[in-house]
Order: sequence, then C-alpha cells, then structure tokens
Amino acid sequence: MREKTFPIVCVGGSAGGLNAYIRLLTNLPADLGAAIVIVNHMRSLPTRLHEILPSYTRMPVELITDRLDVEPNHVYIIPANRDLHVADGEFILKPISKPRGWPDVITVFLRSLTRCWDGKLVAVIVSGYDGDGADALCGIQQIGGITIAQSLNTAKQPDMPESAIASGCIDLVLSPEEITVELVRIASAEA
Repeated sequence: MREKTFPIVCVGGSAGGLNAYIRLLTNLPADLGAAIVIVNHMRSLPTRLHEILPSYTRMPVELITDRLDVEPNHVYIIPANRDLHVADGEFILKPISKPRGWPDVITVFLRSLTRCWDGKLVAVIVSGYDGDGADALCGIQQIGGITIAQSLNTAKQPDMPESAIASGCIDLVLSPEEITVELVRIASAEA
C-alpha cells in the first residue's frame, strides 16, 4: 500500500451539523487536495447525508464501506452505528464500541488517525449535542495536527464545539465559512 500524505479533515458533528456541513462544502473547491470525512454522531438511524450533500459540492460524496480506499478531493460519510478507523490508507468499519448512551465515533476516528495517517490531520468539531471528539483533540495537536471548533454563535447546537473548546486543545474557533478558508490554506500549504 502506498504511503498517503495528503491532508485528511475529520468534520465531526450531530444535531445541527447538516447546516454546518452544507456551509463548509458549498465553498470548498473540487480540487482541494484533502479528503473530507464527515463523522456524524448518530446512533442507529441510517444516514442520508450521502444523498443530500452532493447538491452542495463538486467533489464525489460516498458512504463509507469497509476497506474503501481514502482519496483526496472526496467527501466521505460514516454509516450509522459503526466505529470508523483507518489503516494502510483504507477505511475500516467496526461494530460500534459504545452501543448505549451518546456514541463516541468522532473520538474513535480521531484517535485512529493519530496512530495511522501519514498526512496532515485536521479535526473540525461543529454543531451537535454531547462532547464527542473533545477527548481526542489534544492527541491531534500533539502530532502537529490542527484543531478547529465552530464558533458557538454560528452553531445550531453548541454543546459539541463548546466541549471541544473546553478541552483546551482547540487552535481556532471559526464560522463554517471561515473554516472553509482555513482548510483551503492548509491543503495548499501541504501540496
């Protein structure tokens, strides 16, 4: 398996996240040079994001399947009720490790990235309930990744970005439109 060194951007959210995902994707170029992975913190309802989001981006949008190759200039969507990992440049789906209470699928995926991804890592936490993702942000920073939280006044449900900020490991607090500008800057710096 060839080494993959392009940036990977994990966008974690839940309640109110759709608004943030649309605002992000609408302004991202199709040749961004990074993979966008939307980790929507859902329990058991099937996601429809892979049907909704193609209207807002020129990048291909795919529902992740086990052993799917990670490629730049694609938007990937986590399926419901699965933990997501990455290994050898591929997505690995596993049974959800926390079947009761609030899931921690964003934290699980971010921790996998810190262990198994060779390129730049960017963690973006947007609107949602609970604090999924917050526990993994310091690990992203420790390996030179960038952590971003959606500004609370632009989030429909500020719990997740608030928990991310409270972790003390957020580099930037931005609106979705400002996050887009930052992602373009990061991807072009890594090209």
